[in-house]
Amino acid sequence: MVRRRAGWLVILFLGEMLTATAMGFFEREIERAVVLALFVPLIISSGGNSGSQAATLVIRALALGEIRLAQWWRVMSREIGSGLVLGIILGSIGFGRIAIWSPFSNLYGPHWLLVALTVALALVGIVLWGTLAGSMLPMALRRLGFDPAAASAPLSQRWSTSLGSSSISVLPS
Repeated sequence: MVRRRAGWLVILFLGEMLTATAMGFFEREIERAVVLALFVPLIISSGGNSGSQAATLVIRALALGEIRLAQWWRVMSREIGSGLVLGIILGSIGFGRIAIWSPFSNLYGPHWLLVALTVALALVGIVLWGTLAGSMLPMALRRLGFDPAAASAPLSQRWSTSLGSSSISVLPS
């Protein structure tokens, strides 16, 4: 059991180093809009959660014979719609939270609307990406002969973490 899991965990750990590199690469952008750093954990976890959820559902459907590898296109097209809707829901909540809080606090500064739009767009993108990665990874891993249950959710979390930390830095620039 350890042997099946250790390899994936090492790969994921090495991948986590990319997040630190990405954050360092966008250091100037983060300095210009420090308030966005408050939302990095929220955005990253939303992408990881949506990816893990999608991976779990696809692994279950594969195990029960509800879908086959040949149906990847159908799964992907369904998950694009789901990812967009879920991202819009979470993005709207993030936008609303900033908009409601701004009149009572100076936390987001005079450009609170830009902060809110950046957070909302980052959430839509990361949740869409997480959902797509989470739904396609189990199918790709199964096709390559790997056990999708051992790596799908952690890999989608890894990719979402890298994208999330980069998107919150790129969007304001």
